[in-house]
Amino acid sequence: MAELTMRELLEAGVHFGHPTRKWHPNMRRYIYGARSGIHIIDLHKTVEMFNKAQRAVKEIVNNGGHILFVGTKKQARDAIKEAALLSRQYHITYRWLGGTLTNYRTIQSRVKRLKELERMIQEGELDRIPKKEASRLRKEHEKLERNLGGIKDMPGLPSALFIVDLKEEHTAVAEARRLGIPTIAIVDTNCDPELVDYPIPGNDDAIRAIRLIAGRIANAIIEEKQLEWQGAEVVPAEEMPVVEEEAPLSPEQVAEYGKMFGEEIAPENRPSDEEIMDKEWELMKRHRLEDLEEEYR
Repeated sequence: MAELTMRELLEAGVHFGHPTRKWHPNMRRYIYGARSGIHIIDLHKTVEMFNKAQRAVKEIVNNGGHILFVGTKKQARDAIKEAALLSRQYHITYRWLGGTLTNYRTIQSRVKRLKELERMIQEGELDRIPKKEASRLRKEHEKLERNLGGIKDMPGLPSALFIVDLKEEHTAVAEARRLGIPTIAIVDTNCDPELVDYPIPGNDDAIRAIRLIAGRIANAIIEEKQLEWQGAEVVPAEEMPVVEEEAPLSPEQVAEYGKMFGEEIAPENRPSDEEIMDKEWELMKRHRLEDLEEEYR
C-alpha cells in the first residue's frame, strides 16, 4: 500500500489548519491543539483516516468502479488533474456545473456536443465555413473542453468522488450525498467531516499537501489496477496531456502578493507560480513548532 509517513506529512504542511476562530466543532477529534492562533491537525488521525480511504478506493476500483477527482480552486487544479491522468481516472478542475451528477442526462448531451465539435475540428470542417462561425464554434469547444473535458470519456456516474475543499465543492458534495455516491475528501479544520464518507484531516490549501495526498490516492489505484493494465501502451512523458495554463493574476491578486513579498509588484513583473508557492511555504514554516516536529519524527 502507498502509505504516508509522518515526515512526509510534516514536510508538506498537512498539519496546518485554519485560524482557530474559523474552526468547525465536528473537527475537534482530529485536532492536536492550537499554536499562534492556528489549529494543528493530529497527523496520527490523518494517517488513520487516509488508510481507511485508501482501502475504500482500492476496493472500488477492484470491483470495476472509477473515481472522479474534484478540485476547482487554483491550488488544487494541477495536482488533481495530474493524479487523475496518472491513475486513468476522471477529473473536474475548472468549474463544477450544477447537475453534473443529479442531472447527468443533460450533462451527457453537452459532452456529446463537445465530441461533435472535436470531430469537426479534427476533420477540418471549421476550415470550410465562414471565419466568424468557425471562431464561434472554436470558442464553444474551448468552453466545453474546460468544463467537461475531464469527464467526457467517463462511462456513467462515478463510483466515488475524491474532493479537495468541502466548502469550495459544496455542490459536488450535496449531489453525491443525494445519489448515495461515496465521497473521499481532504478535510480542513473549517469544514464538517460528517458531510463525507471518508474524511482525511489535512490542509486543503497547501499545494504540497494536496499533491501528496491526491498522489497517494492515485498510487493506490495504480497498484490495484497494474495487473489489468499490463501490456497496455505506455504513454511517454512528453506526450502526456499538458495542464492548461492559469489565467493571469488580477490586479487585486497582484496587490495581495505584493503584501506577501513585502514589496510593490507590477503586473508585468508578477512572481511566477513557483515563486509564490515557495513564499507560501516559507510563511507556513514560520508557524511550525519544533516540539511538534520532534514528537512526529
